[in-house]
Amino acid sequence: MENKPLILLVDDNEEILSFIADDLEDKYKILTARDGQAALQLLQEHPVQLVISDVMMPVMDGFELCRVIKSDFVSSHIPVILLTARNTLQSKIEGLELGADAYIEKPFSPEYLQVQVANLLSNRHKIKSYYASTPLVHLRSMAYTSADEQFLEKLNELINQHLHNMDLDVEQLADFMNMSRPTFYRKIKAISDLTPHELINIARLKKAASLLSTGAYKINEVAELCGFASLTNFGKNFQKQFGILPSRYVAQIQAEKDR
Repeated sequence: MENKPLILLVDDNEEILSFIADDLEDKYKILTARDGQAALQLLQEHPVQLVISDVMMPVMDGFELCRVIKSDFVSSHIPVILLTARNTLQSKIEGLELGADAYIEKPFSPEYLQVQVANLLSNRHKIKSYYASTPLVHLRSMAYTSADEQFLEKLNELINQHLHNMDLDVEQLADFMNMSRPTFYRKIKAISDLTPHELINIARLKKAASLLSTGAYKINEVAELCGFASLTNFGKNFQKQFGILPSRYVAQIQAEKDR
């Protein structure tokens, strides 16, 4: 399966790396690194969707790796599972404070690790789907960290400022965000499962839903304000994304207000 999620395993023990890789490779594509520094290099080169890291390692340990991943908005969306033989409460607290999404003590059950990985990836997918299909849900709902939230807030603001521009594209947005096009594309795809082009289109539709919900604009006015070439094009896009025609949506909102 080409669309298997890509997981990065980080441990200085070759046997443990092989053990975890063998257990996960049926469902996931696997990358491995022997320390945190090598892991960061791989994160720059590959669209990793989850990291499983030992805590005690040379060069850069798991705590520092987790801190770097979660504090850099290019990688802050990536779930991190920390593995450790240190089962003290203080050690767990330290890992979670650094942004770890799960903390598993060694020795651990392979089935337990499988469930943790599946749950983290499934929950992210549900959040992404909810954002894309629900008219008034904000872009920041997909944020997993404060770095992500700041990134998405800024992105949402920029898209809304330029919604009237029918030619708004990924190059312009990457430039506005002071990011290279490949880095920007990868970040958007990882956070939302959408291409930047798809995200711009959904942002237009969500702004349209927000304007329509106020009752202050006609549908054709909203279509023009949000950068759609025609009313027909707007209607088709709106129904495809949210499963309802703009006119029905307006009626639904009005009925809720009248209750």
